[in-house]
Amino acid sequence: MIAEARDGAQTLLKCLEAGGIEYMFGYSGGAALPIFDALETAGTNIKFVLSRHEQGAVHMADGYARATGKPAAVLVTSGPGAGNTITGIMTAHMDSIPMVVISGQQVTWMLGKDAFQEADIFGITMPIVKHSYLVKNTDDIPRITKEALYIATTGRPGPVLIDMPKNISQGVCHAPLEAEIDLPGYHPEVCNDIEESDIIAIADAINRSKRPVILAGHGAMLAHAGPELKELAETCQIPVTSTLLGKGIFPESHDLSLGMLGMHGTAYANKAICEADLIMSVGSRFDDRIIGQADKFGRNAKIIHIDIDPAEIGKMIKPDLQAIGDAKVILTALNKHVTRLQTKDWLAHLDGYKKRFPLSYKKQGGLKMQHVLDVIDKLTHSRAVVCTDVGQHQMWAAQFCKSEGPWDWISSGGAGTMGFGFPAAIGAQLGRPDDIVIAVVGDGGFQMTLFELSTAVLQKTPVKILILNNHYLGMVRQWQELFFDNRKSGVDLEGNPDFVKLAEAYGAKGFQIKRPADIEKVLTRALEYNDGPCVINCEVVQEDNVFPMIPAGAALEDMIIEKPKYRMEKPVGST
Repeated sequence: MIAEARDGAQTLLKCLEAGGIEYMFGYSGGAALPIFDALETAGTNIKFVLSRHEQGAVHMADGYARATGKPAAVLVTSGPGAGNTITGIMTAHMDSIPMVVISGQQVTWMLGKDAFQEADIFGITMPIVKHSYLVKNTDDIPRITKEALYIATTGRPGPVLIDMPKNISQGVCHAPLEAEIDLPGYHPEVCNDIEESDIIAIADAINRSKRPVILAGHGAMLAHAGPELKELAETCQIPVTSTLLGKGIFPESHDLSLGMLGMHGTAYANKAICEADLIMSVGSRFDDRIIGQADKFGRNAKIIHIDIDPAEIGKMIKPDLQAIGDAKVILTALNKHVTRLQTKDWLAHLDGYKKRFPLSYKKQGGLKMQHVLDVIDKLTHSRAVVCTDVGQHQMWAAQFCKSEGPWDWISSGGAGTMGFGFPAAIGAQLGRPDDIVIAVVGDGGFQMTLFELSTAVLQKTPVKILILNNHYLGMVRQWQELFFDNRKSGVDLEGNPDFVKLAEAYGAKGFQIKRPADIEKVLTRALEYNDGPCVINCEVVQEDNVFPMIPAGAALEDMIIEKPKYRMEKPVGST
């Protein structure tokens, strides 16, 4: 029997398809031409989406993965094409998002000789990928592709880069499509080998606690540990707070939910951490946005840290007890050893904080971001997939758009990437075509990737693009007001386009909201529009501030609920 004749590019696509890749996002170019040609000749069912910029392509793959729990692929050319993926790869790496990024590359004999559109993308991306490959033998493609998908999706997920020289992708591949993984130093399966003694010690600490709090992070989401987390909280009657990326792993409408913790989290979540006698972090890396001053974080509490990555244990907060492994496996074991706690008084105390410090806003004085977000959350019954950009609108969306289930909240956490929200929403909509997907963006971040309107229109994705337009870089302006004597430097977005006309120029539908009285009517019309993407431009008040707020570098106890009447010292940390 004559073996199937195929080149490296065709082999790559067949292996990606066999590994479960459904979507590939990208932008074409010379060094990647053999792979783009293979999209037409290899006979796979992979759907290719042409973005308008390589950064947008990576964000689309990111949004797809966050909305579905499955990886997508990215395909770009060499040099500047590969370079344009850096922000997107960094965003995915910081938030542990699985994807495979394939970059075309100059032919192998020209590597290192400054050939046309040559760049050492292998070296450039080394700090921001989970692993990377420079393919030097066409017959290695089946093994490398299988390994890349395995590395990207197991253990703590992350992006993997495959740099593919043009002579390798167009060379003949003699290797079979089925290949054995050869990763002698990589053993994610040990994450399921949990020490029973660790489980018993943690259960004993929980059972002795009087004022416990569970901190649920993105790791719990990635582990699909929602049911186990809910069982633990309800069995023991422990309140649950989440990180920004953990939103939805525990239903935010639940009586035990405290909402989001940290810099712009709920006052009652932050106060709970300050007063707790036990804090159990499940899949949170104790990032600086939630701990404030590390030496003061949970100083009255016994700290338990559950995480799949041993590098995170003790990095920010030194725990009293720890368990390294898959959150779902650990919580399943833990639920066998815990009992109902006497937390009635503790829960009543926290309910008092909820009544005293509710998330609220004044409807008078113009159109407020909070009002718009509150209404759209009610109209969608907290069931929309919400993809945010970065800034004030992101924090208000985290506060007022409740997350009832996992994979419904998509936001750039670690990197804080402006321009992320809209292209991520396109990827999310392609991954979940039957769900409502809303991109919550500011006028600043939207203009960084708005050209992907072409992509959204061509793909007929009914994404709702909610522009909360205050004509400022709002979060930076807020810091300048509070800490820099209100000197507005580099934040006035004078010259914004007419976003409704811009949407129509791209072939999308445009809506406008200028008055609070129009919010529900216009949002209802926008939610009913499903013939493609629509832009809802909301002309909100220009100068409004997000509270609660913990200044960067300050302790959780230093939280401010409203604009202070005194001059504040400049914070040490970043916005």
